[in-house]
Amino acid sequence: MSDLFLSIVMLGGIALIGGAVLVHRSGDRRRALLMLIVALVLFANVAIWVIPVK
Repeated sequence: MSDLFLSIVMLGGIALIGGAVLVHRSGDRRRALLMLIVALVLFANVAIWVIPVK
């Protein structure tokens, strides 16, 4: 179940990056930057969840 959740979060981050590129092309730089920040937060959360704990 956690593998499915992590996969969905990664796909969401990739979709946010793609959406940020499209929004940036339309001229809304602030919204594109916010989307990139959210994508980076998602990727950081996945990295934290994947780190093995002793």
